[in-house]
Amino acid sequence: MAVSRKPLVYATYPDLKDKRVVITGGGTGIGAAIVDAYVRQGAQVVFLDIADEASQALAASYTDVPHVPRYVRCDLTDLEALAQTFSTIEKDIGPVEILINNAANDHRHAVADVTPAYWDDSLAVNLRHQFFCAQAVAPGMKAAGGGVILNFGSISWYLALPQLTLYMTAKAAIEGLTRGLARDLGGDGIRVNTVIPGSIKTPKQMAMWYSPEGEAEILASQLLHERIEPEDVAALTLFLSSDNAARCTGRDYFVDAGWYGDGK
Repeated sequence: MAVSRKPLVYATYPDLKDKRVVITGGGTGIGAAIVDAYVRQGAQVVFLDIADEASQALAASYTDVPHVPRYVRCDLTDLEALAQTFSTIEKDIGPVEILINNAANDHRHAVADVTPAYWDDSLAVNLRHQFFCAQAVAPGMKAAGGGVILNFGSISWYLALPQLTLYMTAKAAIEGLTRGLARDLGGDGIRVNTVIPGSIKTPKQMAMWYSPEGEAEILASQLLHERIEPEDVAALTLFLSSDNAARCTGRDYFVDAGWYGDGK
C-alpha cells in the first residue's frame, strides 16, 4: 500500500537565483517539474522540446516570477539545429551555467524488430544529444570558471526491464559519458553528474503503461512503498546544481525509493 505524503516544499538555494539554465525535454513530465523548480528559484530558464502545445502552455502559465521561462523548439537529433539553438541562447542571455540533459524516449521494442535505422534513431534520441549539448555549453562554462551538467540516466538497465534493450543501452552509456566528461572538464571547474530516476508517476507513464497490478508490483519492489513524483527528481536536481553540491562530480545519484525489482 502506498504511503501518504505531505506536499513537497523545495529547499531554497540562493546561488541559483538568476542562473542561466537550459533544460532539454522540459515541456512535460519530469522535465516540466524541473522547469518549474528552477523558475521558483528565480533562475533564467530556457527549455527545449518538440511538444509545442504542452511547452507553450507551460511557458505561458508563469506571470509573477522573476524570470518567465522561455520555450525553444529544438529537435535534439538534428545536430545542426542543436548547435544553432545553443549559439542563439548564448547570444540572447549569455553563457549557459547549468545544463539539464533530461530529454529521452523510452519506446518499447522487440529485439527481432530492431533495424539499423531504428538503432541509430534510438541512440540519437536517448544518448547522442547529451554529449553534443555538453559540448555546446562547455566553452562558456570554462570561460566563466565553472558550471554544472546533469545527465539523466535510468534505473531500467539495473533491473533489466523488458522490451527496452536500446533505451537501456543508451542509459547505461550515459553513466560512462558522465565519468568521461567529469574527468575532461573538471579542470575547468565544470561538475558533471548523473541523475537516475526510478519509476516516476508522470502523465505519460500513467496514460500508456499504468495498471493497478503494475502499480502494486512496483510499490512492493521498492523499499519505500510510495510512488515517486516528478517533483522528487526536481528536488535532487536543484541540490546537485547548487553550491551545496560543490564537491560532487563524476557520480550517479538515484531517486528510486530503493527499487530492487524483485518485490522481496
